[in-house]
Amino acid sequence: MKINLKVRPNSKQERIEKLSEGEFVLWTRAPAREGKANEAVIKLLSAYFSIPKSRINIVQGAGSKNKVVEVT
Repeated sequence: MKINLKVRPNSKQERIEKLSEGEFVLWTRAPAREGKANEAVIKLLSAYFSIPKSRINIVQGAGSKNKVVEVT
């Protein structure tokens, strides 16, 4: 399943909001530097879907706020 994400780094809180089927907005405290926000995205999605982090892969947009993530 592919998910479109809009990531908001450096937020005061960490949360996920579902906009529609396959579209989410994700707020994370991690800064958008050195891949820290990407690691936080994977960690938050893992907790949200209750699956291991190894089953989540950023397919597109690793350096962007708009990402496509594949969940297997």
